[in-house]
Amino acid sequence: MIQPLSEDKPPAPLSIDPALLRSPRLRLRQWTPADRAPFAALNADPAVMEHFPAPLDRAQSDAMANRIEALIEQQGWGFWAAELLEGQDGAGTPGGTFMGFIGLNRPTAPLPFAPCVEIGWRLARPFWGRGLATEGARLALRAGFEALGLDEIVAFTAQRNRRSQAVMARLGMRESPAEAFEHPSVPGGHAVRPHVLYRLARTAWRASLQAA
Repeated sequence: MIQPLSEDKPPAPLSIDPALLRSPRLRLRQWTPADRAPFAALNADPAVMEHFPAPLDRAQSDAMANRIEALIEQQGWGFWAAELLEGQDGAGTPGGTFMGFIGLNRPTAPLPFAPCVEIGWRLARPFWGRGLATEGARLALRAGFEALGLDEIVAFTAQRNRRSQAVMARLGMRESPAEAFEHPSVPGGHAVRPHVLYRLARTAWRASLQAA
């Protein structure tokens, strides 16, 4: 099990084998300065941000990327930058292209099921509908269960976000209808405040691998 972060003396960053974060079409990695501009572009896209309270401007997007990068530097894992590998794209996109992020995170909002570790993703529109979010999320699950020793990983999204819920189902996660909640970081009355929760235990994940 991963240990809580200490305010006095944070633990040394975990070293995760890069092979765990690489699939046939993509890899998950630490962020670079070159990722900031494409990340800002996807955060400003109304379609990408449809199920969030509002798009982000460049300053907000850069601040988010900075926080994510610092957390990975501190603990060795987080919402990794997702990069398309060379020659693995059927749409003419060059290899090495930043697609968005996929990874794991400890939510800081006062969620009713906290403490927990969530899996999450956010990809630019050109990379939708090609199974890349699912492929990358499977890497993150493997890192969480094998490298971090987590007993469970959760996922949550706006109730109306059927696209993300479909990815969660493909990952083998199961919705917990009794734990539907109002996200405390979303303003009251906002259409995306109602959220659903999905869970996946390590035992269920292992069983799914054996059955495959």
